[in-house]
Amino acid sequence: MTDFRRIQDAEVAGKRVLVRVDFNVPMKDGEVTDTTRLEAALPTIDHLVERGAKVILLAHFGRPKGQRVPEMSLEPVCQPLADLMGVELGFVDDIAGDDAASAVAGMQDSDVLLLQNTRYEAGEEQNDPAFARALADLGDLYVNDAFSAAHRAHASTEGVAQLLPAYAGLAMQREIDHLVAALEDPERPVIALVGGAKVSTKIDLLENLVKKVDILFVGGGMANTLLFAQGVDVGTSLCEKDLVDTAKLILVAAEKSGCKLVLPSDVTLAKEFKPNPETRVALSHDVADDEMILDCGPQTVVDLTQAMDGAKTLIWNGPLGAFEIEPFDKSTVSAARAAADRVADGSLIAVAGGGDTVAALNQAGCAQEFSFISTAGGAFLEWMEGKSLPGVEALRETAQTDSETPVA
Repeated sequence: MTDFRRIQDAEVAGKRVLVRVDFNVPMKDGEVTDTTRLEAALPTIDHLVERGAKVILLAHFGRPKGQRVPEMSLEPVCQPLADLMGVELGFVDDIAGDDAASAVAGMQDSDVLLLQNTRYEAGEEQNDPAFARALADLGDLYVNDAFSAAHRAHASTEGVAQLLPAYAGLAMQREIDHLVAALEDPERPVIALVGGAKVSTKIDLLENLVKKVDILFVGGGMANTLLFAQGVDVGTSLCEKDLVDTAKLILVAAEKSGCKLVLPSDVTLAKEFKPNPETRVALSHDVADDEMILDCGPQTVVDLTQAMDGAKTLIWNGPLGAFEIEPFDKSTVSAARAAADRVADGSLIAVAGGGDTVAALNQAGCAQEFSFISTAGGAFLEWMEGKSLPGVEALRETAQTDSETPVA
């Protein structure tokens, strides 16, 4: 997707710029425990401050469901953010009311102001036109820098973008550009690694990927269901036997699309799911009735790394085994390190995303070595599923025709 407006295209000096950011940060006892998402917003904030914009930050925190829940206030974000920015930060305990309007009216060029949790207003998640209009009244331009919230058609992610000239922030651009490069216009061959527990949570993802990639490797509990659909006895393994017909359709769709769908050739087995139980490695079709598949086997990892050698682009979502418990993290860790090595030598572009995926790559110690890691969760998955994201669609050039005139 290249037909969207970028913040670099906007003339922002002296303008009131509403910036949707992701400040849904981890907190404990009212203090921010991880500033990663605050840091991700800095390039866009700095870009606007350096060019003399009045920067008004919009964000949500938690799920207050339209109520003013004190524990979900954004005020604790202020000091950590100010420390990171190195400049003074204003905060107003209001979102689109008189106090917010007064605070915005008092801003000087290059000032930064954080408004209260947008989800304190019921109209936020309802994408209420009146609330979107009230937000738009505070600004001249709108910038969305929160890809992680772009799959929600909320007032601060989609509604206001229909009322003001709307642009993608620098973090949003980086996310979209990498995902387009990985899935829409990739260097081929493309291999996708998809893991996780259940096929039922990733039907749309698998159906989309078989049409987009050259090789699709499925691991984790999902692979058990596909193996079972091929007539393989998977013992006591996690397996969605009621989805056999769906699994068969995915296998047929892959064949029709010319996508090579690969399942584990060997597996690591145990009779109990606990740390460091007695295990054995066997071929995937040699599982005893009282055994469960908990990880891919070593030959499967060799096959995977060889497939990476022949690929130019890798897309990864989900662990390949029960990586939370040793020794069932071996295939995920080995495959992740193999991918990182190929990124390092310039032979592979590797893009990964999803909460469990990020945790697994961090466990492998190589998340920072991938070409791009998305922390967007649901938005990343929906993009991979081929779905339209309202917050992204609102930034397209074609979506801007009705929002050219700034709201007074």
